[in-house]
Amino acid sequence: MSDFFETYQTEIIQTAILLGILLVIRAIIVLTVKKIGRRSGTTEARAILMGRYVTVTLVLIALLIEAFILGAEPHDITLVFSSVFAVIGIALFAIWSILSNVTSGVIMFFSFPYKVGDKIKIHDKDYPVEAIIEDIRAFQLILREDNGDLVTYPNNLILQKAVTLMEKDALGDRSIL
Repeated sequence: MSDFFETYQTEIIQTAILLGILLVIRAIIVLTVKKIGRRSGTTEARAILMGRYVTVTLVLIALLIEAFILGAEPHDITLVFSSVFAVIGIALFAIWSILSNVTSGVIMFFSFPYKVGDKIKIHDKDYPVEAIIEDIRAFQLILREDNGDLVTYPNNLILQKAVTLMEKDALGDRSIL
């Protein structure tokens, strides 16, 4: 066992440094996202979701760097990543609407002018909606109409439609944060 540590001492040290750096970067980014979320009035759940996206991205970056640390050749890594991305690309093309909703959810986290509790009107010619925002999730908005009906509206569509703010903070409760 001690032969293993002696043989791979440099790689183990480099891996430990990589993990330390990525954990610090992750902590900084997650804290920044939570601050942005508090400042913009979004829910804690949305900030946690953005933190998960950051974590997944950093894990993928760590795997790439770790492959170099362990001595993989660039052409081997290129072959693996191109194959993986080809398969992922085909899969994502098949589920592009889900991907567009998730991407819209990330965009809405940082720049959506409406908050939970606001009453909005969505100017959709097929199905106009006037409702209070109850929740903003990764894939859709949860809206409550005046008659009590619950409406889910996809994130990618809300960014494509004209929206009017009817009443600011119609629920009168922002204690979610």
